[in-house]
Amino acid sequence: MPDANDWNAQIIAEFRANGGRVGGNFEGAPMVLLHSQGRRSGEEYVHPVMYLADDADTDVIYVFASKAGAPTHPDWYHNLTAAGRGSVERGNETYAVTVRELDGADRDRVYDEQARRYPGFAEYAEKTAGVRTIPVLELRRAA
Repeated sequence: MPDANDWNAQIIAEFRANGGRVGGNFEGAPMVLLHSQGRRSGEEYVHPVMYLADDADTDVIYVFASKAGAPTHPDWYHNLTAAGRGSVERGNETYAVTVRELDGADRDRVYDEQARRYPGFAEYAEKTAGVRTIPVLELRRAA
């Protein structure tokens, strides 16, 4: 299996070269490049992730700290929640966002919709059952 950093670098390059579109396993999927600052290192990190747009509010998207069903949360989740802010590249646009973690029924409603649209997310939830609940973050365009 290729190194995760190399894989991310390839997806990031493809995303930027094609106005936010990528092929392969992510063909047609809504993707953003998520920017976070390391809470200890201070370095900027960029991660390609799928998102779900809020149907009622064009300033809101949701991202899922699934880590493909791994038993631990991804580092970007910890960095974003610690900072309460980050930025995203969405298509050809880059903008700052505020971060809020959803919980309870709100979290479940958004996660269930993502799993309905992309069944791999249901598989991730099955893998983490009894280990962790996959966080859902609301990213709101900053004023």
